[in-house]
Amino acid sequence: MDQMLALRVFVRIAESGGFGKAADTLNIPRPTVTKLIQDLETHLRVKLFQRSTRKVTVTDEGQAYYHRALKVLADVDEMDTLFADSRGTPRGRLRVDIGSSLANLILLPHLPLFRQRYPEIQLELGVSDREVDLIGEGVDCVIRGGELTDTSLIARRVASLDWGTYAGTGYMRSRKLPQHPEELYGEHDLVGYFSSRTGRVFTMFFERGDEKIQIDPKGTRGVSVNESTAHLTSLVSGLGVGQTFAFMARSGLANGDLVQLFPEWSRPLHPLHIVFAKSQHDSARMRAFVDWALEIFRPYDRLHA
Repeated sequence: MDQMLALRVFVRIAESGGFGKAADTLNIPRPTVTKLIQDLETHLRVKLFQRSTRKVTVTDEGQAYYHRALKVLADVDEMDTLFADSRGTPRGRLRVDIGSSLANLILLPHLPLFRQRYPEIQLELGVSDREVDLIGEGVDCVIRGGELTDTSLIARRVASLDWGTYAGTGYMRSRKLPQHPEELYGEHDLVGYFSSRTGRVFTMFFERGDEKIQIDPKGTRGVSVNESTAHLTSLVSGLGVGQTFAFMARSGLANGDLVQLFPEWSRPLHPLHIVFAKSQHDSARMRAFVDWALEIFRPYDRLHA
């Protein structure tokens, strides 16, 4: 039995809740995963998991073993990290998930610089606006917007993004320019954005001094999409009025495809974080990616602009 591999498989099953998920994320055949756990349980003479047709539950003995296994794997990874650092070459696979617009407009254009600095890091980039299960899907880190509630993960703020309200130039040619956000009710089509996970359409916010207004696109005319690049395309195509990040609208404003509405109104900044598991904290390749991400997102940070 490869005990180190068995430890990694055991930890992944405990965190993901399934043998199949562990096999998929570790890229190991499922029969191999089952055999490793059977051999590990035989070696330890304890039952690590309670298995049923519907779920896998960690036993009390498995919980105790899990915490010790985490420490052992962290120590081994730290040794590997120290060795890699001594040679100055972070290496290995790194799976990163990021939203569509952030990937296409910020991260990907800067990625050649990362590849030049760290040619031995194999970067796998998942691009979508879907909220991923960091542990269950075997993702090393995500760049995610909004407030964070999972205290079991480490989060570094990379930027706070500002918003604007925009419409396509073609759309506004046949309509009167609204002077107040409340004029959007009944008089304009709205382009909304809804969550891929919950289906909830996000509210549009407007603030000016003590005046605060909320508009729900779901209760108005228009369309809603669940992907940020498609949302911007909808605005440029003239489907209506919507709110998006200022950096996304910059090109459309410059070439005349978009016009900004209500520039004197604002909404709270949108925090953006890079999030990863505590077990990744000492990884040389993770530190390299986090430092690089902080560098490329700094120009978009309106909190310290």
